[in-house]
Amino acid sequence: MLIDRIIGRWQKTEKRLSSVAANSRVYAVGDIHGRCDLLDEMLEKIANDSHAYSGECEVIFLGDYINRGPASAQALDRLSSLASTSSRYRFLMGNHEEIFLRVLNREHDMLKLFIHMGGRPTILSYGINASTYRTANYEDLETIIINHVPHEHIEFIGRLESQVIRGDYLFVHAGVDVSKDIEAQDPRVTRWIRKGFTHSEQQCEKTVVYGHTVYCDVHQRIGRIGIDTGAYASGKLTAIALEGSRRWLLQTGLR
Repeated sequence: MLIDRIIGRWQKTEKRLSSVAANSRVYAVGDIHGRCDLLDEMLEKIANDSHAYSGECEVIFLGDYINRGPASAQALDRLSSLASTSSRYRFLMGNHEEIFLRVLNREHDMLKLFIHMGGRPTILSYGINASTYRTANYEDLETIIINHVPHEHIEFIGRLESQVIRGDYLFVHAGVDVSKDIEAQDPRVTRWIRKGFTHSEQQCEKTVVYGHTVYCDVHQRIGRIGIDTGAYASGKLTAIALEGSRRWLLQTGLR
């Protein structure tokens, strides 16, 4: 199977053995981008995969829950509901959530950028009429959006984290500035960086699990694992599971 071949390549190329704490399992989920259908499928896969596990389980979502796909409001409903029911779920802020929050905070120059980043489907997912979207100017559209987004979503986005550390792993949305210690990372860099991280030969002190940069399949190099597989277009949402020094993948669209 393809996943077995990927795991085999990891074992051949990894020079350091990363692990999470004993009696714990971590699932990290890549970029959802408005595909609530894939989110629901992934939650079911995680539930099935962890059903017989007796240790502590944690699920970390790496950000970019909105834009591009058709059901961003529904995805935020699902995620904010998970956040309110259990502490086993952790949520990072992606660059798309950052810009959305700035729109909701009435930073007037952000709406055009938000739309450029695939925000139209997000706006429509809140029940805003397509003809209203088409005819409104930016100022009016900003007010319409703010009036349609529920307070629970704004609160949820405002509480999103920048990074999570578990054992030898660092979970971020986009990557890190490899020239700086983990404690010195700028949250905006961890949400936006791309080539400065993905093309760098310098290593972080932890194995970095990240999204943001789309790959055809999970992209693994020594000290970093990219799990954004372009779910909004490919239909393949990816999660990586970590237990001890073991790793395995869960992906939607695979039966």
